[in-house]
Amino acid sequence: MKIVVTSIFVEDQDKALKFYSETLGFVKKHDVPTGEFRWITLVSPEEQEGTELLLEPNNHPIAKEYQKKLFEEGIPVTMFGVEDVRKEYDRLLKQGVKFTMEPTEMDNIKIAVFDDTCGNLIQIIQN
Repeated sequence: MKIVVTSIFVEDQDKALKFYSETLGFVKKHDVPTGEFRWITLVSPEEQEGTELLLEPNNHPIAKEYQKKLFEEGIPVTMFGVEDVRKEYDRLLKQGVKFTMEPTEMDNIKIAVFDDTCGNLIQIIQN
């Protein structure tokens, strides 16, 4: 068994698609109409056949509340691996990304947390 798709709730699918593809550098894999919304997935440019990230609309009240509470508590909804947290932090800062945690060392890892502009906090990690 393996993880094929994982999802995050977003407030606006178009805004999220732009942020995750243009700012973060993920590659759009699917963009299929599904009634009022779309099935939009992205993949890492290094693993285009790997796990897909679904940008799921938060139109359900429970989804909105879940997303809001995680954000308010400062809890990242997911984690992306990077080779160099400081380098990625600097690159994203230049693109206007707002960080809630600067690169921080914890034991043998480095992490940072940023706001995805779509209602989520995202953590990046360097092992």
